[in-house]
Amino acid sequence: MTVFDPRFVWGAATSSYQIEGATAEDGRGPSIWDTFAATPGAVHDGEDGSVAADHYHRFAEDVALMAELGLRAYRFSIAWPRIQPTGTGPANQRGLDFYRRLTDTLLDHGIQPWPTLYHWDLPQPLEDRGGWPVRDTAERFADYAVIVHEALGDRITRWTTLNEPWCSAFLGYATGRHAPGRREPAAAVRAAHHLLLGHGLAAQALADARIGITLNLTDVSPTSDDPADLDAARRIDGLQNRLFLDPVLRGRYPDDVLDDLAGTLDFDHVRDGDLKTVAAPLDFLGVNYYAPMLVGASATPNDTAYVGSPRVRFAGGGRPRTSMGWEIDAAGLLALLTRLHREYPAVPLYLTENGAAYDDPVHDPLRTAYLRDHLRACAEAVARGVPLHGYFVWSLLDNFEWSHGYRPRFGIVHVDYATQRRTPKDSARWYAEVIRRGGLSDSDHAAEETPVR
Repeated sequence: MTVFDPRFVWGAATSSYQIEGATAEDGRGPSIWDTFAATPGAVHDGEDGSVAADHYHRFAEDVALMAELGLRAYRFSIAWPRIQPTGTGPANQRGLDFYRRLTDTLLDHGIQPWPTLYHWDLPQPLEDRGGWPVRDTAERFADYAVIVHEALGDRITRWTTLNEPWCSAFLGYATGRHAPGRREPAAAVRAAHHLLLGHGLAAQALADARIGITLNLTDVSPTSDDPADLDAARRIDGLQNRLFLDPVLRGRYPDDVLDDLAGTLDFDHVRDGDLKTVAAPLDFLGVNYYAPMLVGASATPNDTAYVGSPRVRFAGGGRPRTSMGWEIDAAGLLALLTRLHREYPAVPLYLTENGAAYDDPVHDPLRTAYLRDHLRACAEAVARGVPLHGYFVWSLLDNFEWSHGYRPRFGIVHVDYATQRRTPKDSARWYAEVIRRGGLSDSDHAAEETPVR
């Protein structure tokens, strides 16, 4: 049996737009995802987050379920449009009151609240003024962070500024696959910087709090040792991983990535002192990991989110896949965690999202196997000295999965969207046992790898 440190944080994660619903209640303003979801063809079957899992009205039931499963922490996000409907100005107290109630209910059940200040739902009026490609949005984000911290800082000790700024910047502003749906490569690069600047400004403003940021990182490998394939993998690793890790943890952008992007824009939007702000000391780094990347060179340009690197292709490694089509590779998680420990300044790590979408409604052996294999990787990383201090499964509930709508089901708890009935899946019961034991059993270690489906 593998037992983690008794202080290891066992949790689950969600995000506001994906589960809350109530998008027009209690003074909440519109977000870019409300606007994007209303755009014909943007989201599968025209679905949106107006009801989602109705967590806004059912949070007490959901917290009781978390307690039943033995969760020690709950990672949720705060909807900026609930707090500042236009993205500026005084707080909407009804919005803050919801998060006060949620936080107090979590604490009453012995569950640590782990809020994320931004999980993609930018107030639409800020997008109308230019969105994240505009510097002012970073400054408004810091103002918003102060408002939330002043309201909840007496209850909450750990704060995450941003969730997956790569997605906000490149899926939102380069490919248009996410809100706000723009296809402007240069704007995407500016957005990436201003997201990081917003993180740094918020970290400075909340100097007495324990602050982290969550990045979606992956293990990138070349398809061969051919120099062109090696260069393709370098480029994608640069844009996916190092474009965010290096400024946050080293206070600079990677030179090779700047060279790759030189044909897209100059960097005159980066002002003196910005990178010092971005590199404000972190109390922890959140890592979201789902799948590896196998990358090679392409003879013809491709339309990808990787600005400045169009001649790349993404290959399959012949591994089993989830219903999202994502290859399963727990070894990639181990490689990523050990790399972070080896190459970057020491900072406590938390796996803030890890999970899989499958079609099984309640009996979900494939999801259980996925979680088991990735927790094995976590255990091995800890054994190698990686400072990994917690694990949050994605996701607690089935939810609105962005442009994919409600088809993918990532939850360890099944949600019947017609009735909003919650039913813990087999994976939830298994995870509850892992938490109760504080680690993996001998049978978990003896189990076979995830089967092909």
